[in-house]
Amino acid sequence: MHEELIDVGPVRLAVRRAGPAVTSVEAQRPVLLVHGLASNAQLWDGVAQRLGAAGHPVIAVDQRGHGRSDVPAGGYDTATCAGDLAALIDALGWVGPLGPVVAGQSWGTNVVLTLAAQHQRAAAIALVDGGWLRLGGRFATFEQCWQELAPPSFASMRFDDLAAHIGAAHPDWPHEGIAGTLANLTRLAGGGVRARLSREHHRSILHSLWRDDPRPLYPLVSVPALLLPAGANVGSAPVNEAAALIPDCEVSQYAGADHDLHAQHPARCALDLHDLSARADARAATAGATA
Repeated sequence: MHEELIDVGPVRLAVRRAGPAVTSVEAQRPVLLVHGLASNAQLWDGVAQRLGAAGHPVIAVDQRGHGRSDVPAGGYDTATCAGDLAALIDALGWVGPLGPVVAGQSWGTNVVLTLAAQHQRAAAIALVDGGWLRLGGRFATFEQCWQELAPPSFASMRFDDLAAHIGAAHPDWPHEGIAGTLANLTRLAGGGVRARLSREHHRSILHSLWRDDPRPLYPLVSVPALLLPAGANVGSAPVNEAAALIPDCEVSQYAGADHDLHAQHPARCALDLHDLSARADARAATAGATA
């Protein structure tokens, strides 16, 4: 994986690249991979490497305040982060026939959904165990939401102890998934640990999730979509509702999988995204034939 920083205007976003250059004759449709809340681009490594080997130019991005990206004072809401992605796609030149497949996970699905519905920068989208969460319907006030979903404090923990716990909790994950999860954290001098995303910015993003309802965006998605629900979300009413309201939508069920299914099952996830790219190519060919 090749790392770099890309200036998208108000913020520089760190990215991890895999696969050929988009101008290569072997290149297939590019893919943009978007992590969830308090996560980072490295968690996509297993998927990115497989897609790159299959000929897709791949970018996995650290969203603002996450990973190695800039940490501006504000802008920690779904709409602003979708604007960051639109600016990134423009900076990459992934426009017109080079429009990317854009996959998001968890909160990243809300960002990708907003990108597709309001910015029209994606040739296809994948929503990895997310895009149907409505925290406003679950919690009457945001303070109730924050009380239950605030991130844990690592003040009394040691990095090595937490790393051992994460590895033991996910015995079936490949090493890329464990390494990506540990990249959500910073090892402090003396062996302590801290989350890379600040608590304040975590709260702002969670408030955006509590405030927003994704359902009005579903009919506005004009490109092929794939839902990848995991665990308890498989066959759930919110997933079925999203599948019914997004015009060109398919579902790939990950029964028994973890929420971070892209880290747990990178080979299958990469194949799903490769197939989604083929759907986008078919849609583009049909549009070209009727133009």
